[in-house]
Amino acid sequence: MSLTIVPLTLGGFDDLPRHIRRCVYWEVDPGSDTLTDTEFDKEAWLSMLMLQWGSCGQMAIDHGLDGSARVVGVAFYAPPSSVPRARLFPTAPVSPDAVLLTWIGAEPGADERAREELLSAVLTDLARRGVRAVEAFALLTPVGQTTESVVAQIDCGPCGCKTVPLTDVDFLEGVGFETVAPHHRFPRLRLELSEGLGWKAGVEHALEQLLAAGAAEAALREALEGTGDAAAPVGRLGWGRAGRTG
Repeated sequence: MSLTIVPLTLGGFDDLPRHIRRCVYWEVDPGSDTLTDTEFDKEAWLSMLMLQWGSCGQMAIDHGLDGSARVVGVAFYAPPSSVPRARLFPTAPVSPDAVLLTWIGAEPGADERAREELLSAVLTDLARRGVRAVEAFALLTPVGQTTESVVAQIDCGPCGCKTVPLTDVDFLEGVGFETVAPHHRFPRLRLELSEGLGWKAGVEHALEQLLAAGAAEAALREALEGTGDAAAPVGRLGWGRAGRTG
């Protein structure tokens, strides 16, 4: 198998996983009562944004040995003024010089590099376009709760998704984002891109550390399974870091 990252185009919309095509958590005003087809609404939003602003998504494509190809991850980003949900967060507004990274995620079972390489593609694209910074509203899971229990408390909107497209705090902090607006559930984080391409070496180093941590955890899981100890609380990117409080 091999993984490639390509910009999202309207021609590639139908290749996205169905739950991503239907989710309009970020793209549609949650107060709207006129939605009848969320997949159509998302495609329309992407079409308008691409025409007015340019590239706003990256796709991770997994190429199988049998010649097959499928989208296993996606990242979306946009000017905050184009994202209706952005103004509703308790840590809003997004800084006027920043582009909003709304979501970056991979499908279950996808190559562990998918999210890391998607982020690298997003940052490279935005740096080339002269963007000064990237910000994101992240999901923080308090100690004593599970990510699933936190997600269950959040209304994803008219699409009725079972997951909320928010990126976990630990992933963003691990690649250099810093909290600029703290919150017990939805902190806002920021990564500066204004110092030429000086950010790139730091992000690449952080991504290498994440991959190394993932490989070490996989080895630990194998060892624990071999000894029959299935109770160790291991999470690849640590949703809910030890020491956090609600």
